[in-house]
Amino acid sequence: MAKRFSCSPRQSMNLKFRDASYDLLTDFLINLNKRNKENLNSLSKCSGDFKEKRLMEFTFLITKELSLDPLVGYHAIELLQRFMVKHLTDLFTTPTPQGAAADEPRSYEDAVFDKLKEKFTLIVFSCVQLASKLSLHSHIIDNNTAVRFLHSVGHSVSKQTVLESELMVLKGLEFRLNATNPLMYVEILLEVLGHNEPSVPVERLYHLCHHVLQFISLQRTDIYNSLLMTTTQCLNPPREQREKFVTVTEDCMLLGVGVIAVATFILYVRKWEQVVRELSHITGISRSSISDFAHVTLMHIVRASSPKMST
Repeated sequence: MAKRFSCSPRQSMNLKFRDASYDLLTDFLINLNKRNKENLNSLSKCSGDFKEKRLMEFTFLITKELSLDPLVGYHAIELLQRFMVKHLTDLFTTPTPQGAAADEPRSYEDAVFDKLKEKFTLIVFSCVQLASKLSLHSHIIDNNTAVRFLHSVGHSVSKQTVLESELMVLKGLEFRLNATNPLMYVEILLEVLGHNEPSVPVERLYHLCHHVLQFISLQRTDIYNSLLMTTTQCLNPPREQREKFVTVTEDCMLLGVGVIAVATFILYVRKWEQVVRELSHITGISRSSISDFAHVTLMHIVRASSPKMST
């Protein structure tokens, strides 16, 4: 991606804190907590399957190349997860066409995945395009920009194809695009933290939180595996515990406080206990859970930044 495709110069992304009223913050926090619990109570067996490292990295690269707000990337990932689960469920619950599985039981499934593979990049891009239309801070990706960008990564498509893909995703999501995402939780929690603890420099924490959240997102599998082993005190947790742990991996509120706790430890270790205590008070998540999440993440950050020893 040598060439950068920008809709127009990106607007300043400086988020202003400490302006929201107490009542407004309370409403935001209650709403986020409610939606987080609803999501955790309605998890599917495929939850998190479309948050694989390479897929998230590709989504982040699209948003970077198009000079979009990082919030668009996280929103797009949530839309993609919801769409793909529903799309695949619909495909595999419809009656198999006559003769499609007569000789080989897996032939129909293979055909579905082969067809999906051909248009998967376009589906991912459609999710980013839709997310850009909902962002207050990003320029909308128009179809001209979409066609040029997709061509730059080896996909020659027409404007009509781009439009049809966008409509397919929209219909698959039943036009429900107002999904929450991890960065949204981080921003609201920082705002509440800054209101409750004025001495905490949330403006500086915010910048680092972006990097921490992206690191956790890209190292998601390894970090949550380590957290599972830490909480269970077991190097090889049984399948039942792994299945129950999905409610932890999909908990955006826990991820939000974990990100802020890690950023605080890196920038202002003296305020670490104060911030963790306040985050626990705000969310109801125990201090030990926040600490475990932060310690595991910091361990992976140190490993990733340490030079590999040659043998």
